[in-house]
This record gives sequence, C-alpha cells and structure tokens, in this order.
Amino acid sequence: MFPIPRLLSWLFMPLIALCSFNLLADPAEGAAQALHLLSYIGADYPATVVDGKVVDTSEYREQIEFLGALQGLIVALPARDGQKDLEAGVASLHQAVEAKQDGASVARQARQLATRLAATYEVSQAPLITPDPARGAPLYAQHCSVCHGDAGAGDGPAGMGLEPPPANLRDQARMDRMSLYDLYNTLGLGVEGTDMPAFADQLDDRQRWDLASYIAGFSADPAVKGEPISLGELAGRTPEEVGASQGAATQALFRAQRAQPPIQQRGPKELIGHTRATLEQSLKAYRDGDADQAYDLSVAAYLEGFELVESSLDNLDAAQRKTTERSLMAYRQALQDRQPVAKAAQLLEQAKVELDKSADLLGSDGLSGSLSFISSLLILLREGLEAILVLAAILAFLRKTGQEHAVRGVHVGWGLAIVAGFATWAVAAYLIDVGGAQRELMEGFTALFACVMVLWLGVWMHDRRHAAAWQSYIKDHLISSSGRFGFATLAFFSVYRELFEVILFYETLWLQAGPAGHSMVIAGAVTALVLLVGLAWVILRGSARLPLGTFFTANAILLCALSVVFAGHGVAALQEAGVIGTRPVPFVEFDWLGIHPDAYTLSAQALALLAIALLYGRSWLRERSSAQA
Repeated sequence: MFPIPRLLSWLFMPLIALCSFNLLADPAEGAAQALHLLSYIGADYPATVVDGKVVDTSEYREQIEFLGALQGLIVALPARDGQKDLEAGVASLHQAVEAKQDGASVARQARQLATRLAATYEVSQAPLITPDPARGAPLYAQHCSVCHGDAGAGDGPAGMGLEPPPANLRDQARMDRMSLYDLYNTLGLGVEGTDMPAFADQLDDRQRWDLASYIAGFSADPAVKGEPISLGELAGRTPEEVGASQGAATQALFRAQRAQPPIQQRGPKELIGHTRATLEQSLKAYRDGDADQAYDLSVAAYLEGFELVESSLDNLDAAQRKTTERSLMAYRQALQDRQPVAKAAQLLEQAKVELDKSADLLGSDGLSGSLSFISSLLILLREGLEAILVLAAILAFLRKTGQEHAVRGVHVGWGLAIVAGFATWAVAAYLIDVGGAQRELMEGFTALFACVMVLWLGVWMHDRRHAAAWQSYIKDHLISSSGRFGFATLAFFSVYRELFEVILFYETLWLQAGPAGHSMVIAGAVTALVLLVGLAWVILRGSARLPLGTFFTANAILLCALSVVFAGHGVAALQEAGVIGTRPVPFVEFDWLGIHPDAYTLSAQALALLAIALLYGRSWLRERSSAQA
C-alpha cells in the first residue's frame, strides 16, 4: 500500500506543480502533502545508499526529484514565521542526499524537518479519539487485503503482477521509519502513479486512524507490556526515533502501543474538542464551496462529540446545554440554507463560545462521585420512563381483561429488545462502524413507529371501554395470535427504541467517571431500575382496583399522550441525524414531553393531536349513532 514507484517522479512532479497555486489558499492541505513526501524520503532513502554508495539508482533519482517537488511545495505555502527556515532545511536535506550521507542521518533530518513543518503550519498529527485497531480490522479486510494480503505481506491476489508491487507491511525496518500519522496521511492521500488509491472520500478521519493503527500491528509484538505512552507521542514519533533515544526495549513497547493504543479517557474536554475541530473542518469545506460535505461534518460534530456529554451537562446546567445545542443547530441550519460564509462563520464563533462554557462547566477530569451517580440515575430514568409506561399499560390491560396467556408474548417482546439492543451495540463497536447519524435514525424511525402503534392501541382501548363492548369483542375475537404479536411488537419497539442509545450513554459515562466513579455509576443505574420497576408495580396494582371503563379510559389517555411525546422525540432525533432541518420558533421547551421550540417537531405533535381528535371524534359519532338506534 505504501511503495515508491520506479517512475513516480515524472508523474508526480507535474501534478504537484499544477496544484501549487491552489495550495496557497489551503495551507493545511499543502503542509500535509509536504509531510507526505518527507515521510517517504525518510522511509525509503536508507535503502538506496549504503556506505556512501548508491545501491538503487532509480530510487535515488526519485529521492532527488522528490526533494525538488518538496521545495516547490514549501515555497508555495503561505508566508509564516519559520517558512524561510523550512526552505533552508529542505536545501540542507537536498545536499545531504546529493552527498550520499548515511541513511539514518538523512531519515533523522527528514523527521526533524517534518516536526518543524507541522508546528509552523499547525498540522495536528494526533487523533482526537483514541484509534481502535478492532475497528480497523474489517476496514483492512474490505479495502486493503486484496492487494496486501490478509497478513500484510504484500501477497494479496490482486497484487500479483502490479508494478511496483504492494508494500510488505510486515517489513519492520521500513515501518519503523514511519509514524502512525504517516500511515494515516498516506491512507488519505494515496500514492500517485500506483494502484494505491486515496481513501479520504471513502473513510473518515477516525476510520483512517483506526486502519493505520491496525496496519502498525503487522510489525509489532502485542505481548510487550509497559507504562502507557501518550497518544500524541504514539501518533507523531517513529519507532526508529524512540529506539535511537531510549533503547530497544522502549522501541518494542512503542511499536506495541501504537498498534493497540491504550484506551484514554474520553472526558468532556476531549469530546467537546472533537466537536470544535470537526466544526472548523466543516467551515473550511463550506468556504471551499462543498456545502454538502460541510453540512455532513456539522452533523458529525454534534453526534460524535457534544451529544455524548449532554446528559452530564444537563445535570449541571440544563440551560447551558440547551443554549449550546441551539447554537450548534443554528450553524448547521445556516449551512443547509446556503447562508453567506461570513454568516456561517459568525454562527460558528457563537457555537464555539458556548462549547467553551460547557467545557468549563464539565471540567477536564473525571466526574465527581455525586455527578456520576446523578447522571447514571437520570440517563436510565429519562430514557426508560416512556418504555416502562407503555409496558405497564399493556400488562395491566391484559391482566385486567383476563388475558394472562398474552402476557408471555409481551415479556418475550421486551426481552428480545434487550438482547437486540446489546447485540446492536456489539455489532456497532466491533464489526461495523455505526455512527451517530445511524443511531439517531434508528431512534427517530422507531419513535415514529411507536407513535402510530400507541395511538392505535389507545383509540382501540377507548372504543372498548364499556364492559358490554369488551365482552362482545372477547366473544367475537378473543385475543388471536396476531393480536398477541401486535402487543409483543409494541413491547419490543418501546424498549429497543432507547436501549441502544442508553448503552452508548453509559459507555461514555463509564469512561468519564473513571475507575473511582464506577461504583457510583452502577449505584445510579440500580437505583433508577428500582424506581422504574416500582412505577410499573404501582400502575399494575392500581389498575386492578379501577372499574373496567375507568381503567380503559385512563389507559387510552396515557397511550395517546405518549403518542404525542413519541412524535416529538422522533422528529427531534431525525433532526439531530441531519435528515430534517430545524426551524426555531418562540415556544416553551420540555424535553421529557418531546416539546421543543421548533416548527417541525411541533407540527408533528400537532398532527398527532389532530389524528387523536379525528379518531376519537369518529368513535364518539359511532357511539351516538348506536345509542339513537
């Protein structure tokens, strides 16, 4: 995947020359291209010169020509303090290569120059989120193994006969001269003149980091253990540099940890930092005229960052959480409406101010014990309340009407929902990459489905609230297998709708709380579970004492109210996923009831209320006609 082609130079040089003028307006991309060339010079030059003699003439010529291209890139970059020093550094590196100096010395110069270049043009060489090689494994199988082979030895079936051949990713000497950032950068830019494509349009930043970490594992010994190394060092340095300064043992540890980076706490500061960085990328894309990419990045910034700290922030300052969320949505909507760049930039600055306030509230360290407990308690209570109300209403109805044989199907339904929720999380974590947008889509569509189901059930109960009507229905229909399936389906979706997201919230909270707060997270979850079970017991116990007509009416009102709540939640989830835009309006906000000051969510709830009025009106007219008859 990472070879230097024999005839690459004459293909690559015109391309660089053609792009140089564009790079003047895009320093980050130009600097990344320059870092890309420096990584190749540092990795491949040592094999071309031995003891002052050229052993591979064509490769050596390419090194000289790459240095010429590199000099052109540096000159084309915007003027910055230190740019002249970079030009002098390239000239010095050029002289060292022409003088056929020792490979290790030239590689060291290239790495030092790359470090200065990244600092001068503020190129981040570390990921915001810890790379996960487990996520990288299926990406490698999908995109890389066909050429590089399952074990990375460059012997894949599609690589046979390619010139140059696919790189051997198990070549430890060469891989030791490349940093994790170099691998990530190559995945994004590809290698011109070879069959190694650029994956920037297929894999996002996180996926490329995950894949780079997995590739680094081909030349590492996973059995080596030791003190954790910082993520910035693992991404920016090479094993060769580490070995030269700290010895072979530390070098082996460095290889092992960049292939399996220690899990770092994804605290609020890191998640909000991810949101800020992704929003800045979004504005850059918008300035470049790619409005669709800008909008997608703005959605990802919220879903993969700020959304995961909302629960914790809610417990500290709910008003600040809402203000920050509204500012993020306002910036996103400006992109969707194709507002002027200046307006979008202004809204982004406002959003960044609110993000900073939220970060200050949350702090950068692990959550306190009390906040861990409260966050855990409210996550399960908030997300589980609606599900437990639906389940309790269904079970109370079945037992009140003597349909005990249908209760089992309801229990099977919510039991399967728990299994499916954990299975979905496992698949998303270890097999495929299910992002925040997919999570919100699942929640949005299941919420709207549940809205229709509970509305139907509420009206159905209202129509049979009189004892005579119920007895007539039992005599004519009983509870058929299709009816039991309907109850089980509603139970399934009522629980599954929130469970996947609840698991993700707890996963984030577990990392934020740290080892010291894990017991409080568990205590909060257990307390919430007890409260929810207690609520279900109260509903079931109280329903047994109500007359049949009163019980049916109360149940119908509860379910129809929940249908309105689900309508609001469903549309809001689709808005967070970026499927539907936002249209803020002056109105009250009550998250637990799905009421948001937005035209789309309020319209959905108005439609639900209209459906209730029409269906209940039809029922009232039918009863009136029957009474007159």
